[in-house]
Amino acid sequence: MKTTFCIAALIFSTFCFAQKEFQPKNSKINETVEGDLDGDKIPEKVIVYDIPTNGDSGDVREIQILKKVNNKWTILEKSRKAILGSKDGGMMGDPYQGTEIKNGILEISHYGGSSWKWGGTDRYRFQNGHFELIGFFSESGKPEEYWTTVDFNLSTGKIIYEKEVANKKEYGNSKKEIFIKKGMKINLQNRNQEKRREILLPKTKEKIYI
Repeated sequence: MKTTFCIAALIFSTFCFAQKEFQPKNSKINETVEGDLDGDKIPEKVIVYDIPTNGDSGDVREIQILKKVNNKWTILEKSRKAILGSKDGGMMGDPYQGTEIKNGILEISHYGGSSWKWGGTDRYRFQNGHFELIGFFSESGKPEEYWTTVDFNLSTGKIIYEKEVANKKEYGNSKKEIFIKKGMKINLQNRNQEKRREILLPKTKEKIYI
């Protein structure tokens, strides 16, 4: 029992040292999750940091994925583009809902807005040396007006778009379209850009934003 405790304490202290070594200046930890992300059966550590700024977006978020190599923690990947700032959620406040690891997939969720709401989840897989976006689900709208959902599988290119309209007088009939859009390469490093990626659906002429 004493030996097990000592090993656990050593592992914890090693991780704490690595965390402090890689932690951005003046930041604080928002969240830490653990799970195998590269298929080697060894859990990685995912840490989300809040970094205070004076910008309109509030605190910047840095996500770090730490991997243990030869008993030493190293950064597998990090990014300040994958998670929105603390003031990017509109009247609902901080849009960041959390990060999870499910079956080797990294999931990051956001939710925001006011009476008109929006939200979504990004799904990343470690491949080609990066965490690449393989799935994107979003929803937005106002229940008494209309509600849209977008389910985009970037691996196959399949987009399922649905718009359920409550106020038909103002917005017309409900719509649904399935469209194939291949070739979009998005990862942790280039996820959220100043100009959002736009896709015009050919049948319904609706625009979706990634």
